[in-house]
Formats: sequence, structure tokens, C-alpha cells
Amino acid sequence: MNKEFRYPAKILLAFGESLKDNKEIHNWLLKNGYPELAALSNSINGSTKAFDWLLKNYPHLAALDHAIDGFEAPIPWLLKHGFKFYVIFARACQNKADALRYLQKNDLQIYLHLVAIIQKCLELKQPDYHKKRFS
Repeated sequence: MNKEFRYPAKILLAFGESLKDNKEIHNWLLKNGYPELAALSNSINGSTKAFDWLLKNYPHLAALDHAIDGFEAPIPWLLKHGFKFYVIFARACQNKADALRYLQKNDLQIYLHLVAIIQKCLELKQPDYHKKRFS
């Protein structure tokens, strides 16, 4: 499919649960080889510490986080480095019709599930103006 989000469905479902602040699942991700997904979950929910860690260790996920937040700066970087699906996914999280149609047309239900969870996170999140920008 794509080089991004190459995780088994059960791991993506666990990531979705961690986004909903399920501490047990979050800790499971941390202890079972998926610290990047635990950090992405925290970063999407507003943690600057998690974002900084992603920026240092998984810059593509830091860029995804900022694209999910609606920043345009990471989009060219993601495309340049072969992360087209991340752009589509981030745009879907921003409720862009073309991106949502892409996920639906390609029967990517797990990602539509994650989009719905992330959209709720974005609604609840207070913007952190101190969060470093990806550039």
C-alpha cells in the first residue's frame, strides 16, 4: 500500500485507543515496540515534549502531527520525502472532502476510524502556541 502507517490493524486500533487517553493501551504501545505511536498520540493531544521527541527521532511523524493540526509548512517536506499518504491522512483529519473520498474509495476503513478519533481530539485540544513548528 504505502510506506507510511505500515502497522498491523490491531496496532492501528491500539493507536486509536491511545488517542482517546487509554493509559493501559498507551503503555502497551510504549513497552511493545511502538514508542513512536505512543508519542504521536501524545503529540496530537498537545504534548510539546512528545512533539520534540518525534522531531528528533521520527521527523516524518512530527511533520504528520503538524499537518494534522492544519499547518501547511510540513506538506512539501512530506511529499518530498515520499509520505504522500500522510498528506492525504492529515487532510482527511482536517475534514477535506477529497482526502476523505480517497480513504473511502480505497476502502481504508481503519484510517477513517482514526480520522474520526483525531477529529474529536482536535475539537477538544486547546491550541498550544508554544509548540514548536515543523519547518
